[in-house]
Amino acid sequence: MPYVTVKMLEGRSEDQKKALVEKVTDAVVETTGAPADKVVVFIEEMSKNHYGVAGKRLSDQE
Repeated sequence: MPYVTVKMLEGRSEDQKKALVEKVTDAVVETTGAPADKVVVFIEEMSKNHYGVAGKRLSDQE
């Protein structure tokens, strides 16, 4: 049973997240041969104040 975790900044719409889960599932099925009903996709959303690049939080760069 393949498990896939996608970490991304918050702000995507429900439609975008739905499409992401569908396409990730399709890619796993295509590349591994696993049945779609066994593919698990987790979306972990992070707020911009919990994510930093080059020593600065993204929330401070807006």
